[in-house]
Amino acid sequence: MKLTVVGCTGSMSGPFSPASSYLVQALGEDPQTGQERVFNVLMDLGPGSFGALWRYIDARKIDAVLFSHLHADHIADVVSLHVHRRWFPTGPLGPILLAGPDGLMDRVRGVDGVGPEETYAGEFTPHILTAGEPITVGPMTFTPYPANHTVPAFGFRVQGPSEGNPLEQVELAYTGDTDTCDSIIDMARGVKLLMSEAGFTKADKPRGVHLTGERAGAIAKEAGVELLVLTHIQPWTDPRVVIEEARMEWEGAISTAYAGATYTI
Repeated sequence: MKLTVVGCTGSMSGPFSPASSYLVQALGEDPQTGQERVFNVLMDLGPGSFGALWRYIDARKIDAVLFSHLHADHIADVVSLHVHRRWFPTGPLGPILLAGPDGLMDRVRGVDGVGPEETYAGEFTPHILTAGEPITVGPMTFTPYPANHTVPAFGFRVQGPSEGNPLEQVELAYTGDTDTCDSIIDMARGVKLLMSEAGFTKADKPRGVHLTGERAGAIAKEAGVELLVLTHIQPWTDPRVVIEEARMEWEGAISTAYAGATYTI
């Protein structure tokens, strides 16, 4: 599998990156043609991310979009995706899987500013996430784990073929927005890469909203991950502060996400 950071700025788009969006890709057999191709799945699609995605793939070739939760900084560019798929010059592109927590399509309509008569049937096949029930897209499996956030939210554990050896299965995890909780620790156990939000620093006191670098480091330590990638850092926060806080708990490999970063797993 390959993970590309399309956008990673916390809570909004920023001067150097769109808001949250992560592209996961893997080579597998197309069930319709029987031919091998690359499958493309997006985890979240925050403001500015759909346009940025064009730098990395042909946007017509998206297979699925999975929303960790329904806050605008993680879903707002779904409207751009809808327009692209409905009004592409050569004709409609057809529906793709759109998965998210309960209330998904009402939320999409709210962002778009339309009424219940809009079904998006030509663009999206909606699916409501259920904890522990995996979603399979090509050779990849995405299993949602409940997160600790201000609205219903999930992290995803992703399994798929290794880039180095397609016969070997590898795993990564993405926290979405969350504070510390047992289910997110379970999600991360033993993965090669943990993409963990760190929207807060030690200066932020509220709980049940975001992780800090320190709390993300503690999850990585307890879960025994190989690489910790810190993301969803606010545009006013120096990433070095988040790294320093994570180092209070985590001694392993670490980096901060940036738009365009790729990780081969």
